[in-house]
Amino acid sequence: MQHLKFAKPEKKSLNQKIWLDALDGIISGGVSVEDFAVVVNSDKNTARRMLQEMSQNAIGKFDGQTAEFEDGDKIKAIVLALQKGAQIDEAAEHLDWKDFEGLAAVMLEMMGFATIRNLVLTKPRMEIDVVGIKLGVAMLIDCKHWKRHSQSALQEAVRKQIERTKHYVAKTDGAVAVPVIVTLYQDKASFIDKVPIVPIFQFAAFVEEFYGNLGEIKTIGKERQ
Repeated sequence: MQHLKFAKPEKKSLNQKIWLDALDGIISGGVSVEDFAVVVNSDKNTARRMLQEMSQNAIGKFDGQTAEFEDGDKIKAIVLALQKGAQIDEAAEHLDWKDFEGLAAVMLEMMGFATIRNLVLTKPRMEIDVVGIKLGVAMLIDCKHWKRHSQSALQEAVRKQIERTKHYVAKTDGAVAVPVIVTLYQDKASFIDKVPIVPIFQFAAFVEEFYGNLGEIKTIGKERQ
């Protein structure tokens, strides 16, 4: 299996674009209806309705004039944007690297995985962006919010993630783990040394097929290292 093939995203509608633009207006602290309207490129009535709907979905607090946002609200807003029909790779472009990691974790949680974010291992010190655990197998994810990347950069990322995975297995009793790289800008899933390189728009489909493909994916356990 050299490539995992899934449908490409469809073109977004104007309504979907508004909800994508709204992600840029979600920052910690307060934002007025007027300022939010500028970000969304809409009139104030539309901006007010959007802020009201986000508040009703536990995204920030809105008093009719000002919305107060906190950490985590942007990830919730991405989920709402996806429900509105936005495409996940386009939504992810509005996130910074930390929010991108959060999006990967939320997607795993929505599919029944227990997750750990920014897991730090010691001796030597290594950090794993996202760990998703289900049915006795841990998916160890390195999130790459790169706008451009070379093949050599991906190969180095894979090498490091394999080392992190081996370290995780050595530190975790009975662990069986799979290294995975999730990218923002890539048109198809591929493999390097049997490690999946998965673009974010294909991540949900990859997770759905994960257990059926384990035989073709690099899997690390203490007896397999």
